[in-house]
Amino acid sequence: MAKKRKHVDRDEDTSQVPARIVPPSEPLPEGVHHYETIEEVPWDVQKYWHQGYSIFSKYDDGIWMTDDAWYGVTHESVANTISQHVSEAAPPNRSIIIDAFCGVGGNTIAFALSGKWKRVYGIEKDAATLACAKHNAEIYGVSDKITWFHGDCFEILGAMDGRTEKTVDALKAIAGQFGIIFASPPWGGPSYSNTEVFDLESMEPYTFSHLYKAFGKVTSNMVLYLPRTSDLRQIAQVVDGDKKIQVIHYCTNGSSRALCTYLGDWALLKLSPASSNGY
Repeated sequence: MAKKRKHVDRDEDTSQVPARIVPPSEPLPEGVHHYETIEEVPWDVQKYWHQGYSIFSKYDDGIWMTDDAWYGVTHESVANTISQHVSEAAPPNRSIIIDAFCGVGGNTIAFALSGKWKRVYGIEKDAATLACAKHNAEIYGVSDKITWFHGDCFEILGAMDGRTEKTVDALKAIAGQFGIIFASPPWGGPSYSNTEVFDLESMEPYTFSHLYKAFGKVTSNMVLYLPRTSDLRQIAQVVDGDKKIQVIHYCTNGSSRALCTYLGDWALLKLSPASSNGY
């Protein structure tokens, strides 16, 4: 018999069968999956699949994932905490937020759920991953709050050395005047976890300095989601004069998942006592 993951929530009646938005018989886009039993899951994804409810509490409602997305998606509790911090400390007159590497929508959905932003923009290069993000936003009831773009975030935002035909001039303009960029870029695999201090200039395919300089062409106000062992000296080097950068570790179950560096004109973050599911 196929073994399904057990979801125990003390605040819910676990005897009820979750309502599924997507019937199992509906064909999914190529590269997109909604695994229901361990036998369906590739061996290298299985440990992440067991954390499914931590990643998306509404997983049983029909959450879509690509196999690669399991490695990089932000856990829901962490995404919600980041969203809270960004909302509370955002620089003045910032009313839109751009998730430059939106993936399957973990952070984008949290930003939309916050009710803080006039508009949330999600950018994703991979078509299957973007299909997941759009679908998952519908499950969380926030699809009407998000505008999606398919393509390279640097091209779409006009963050290259020169404008390209894919640059969305209107988005670049409002981002410069009213926007914040949140970026959870690829880190280049798990090698960061094997080093005591991770060299941010070895991050692939985008180094820290590339991210900072490129997004800085659009707005000075950004949040970069980086490996937990990141070299803080490299982050500090981008600061001019006496300005300070706020760096927060975000944790689940007492262990750091990653850190966010807040660059720009952020208010001082007001942190409550650390918890196992926050920071």
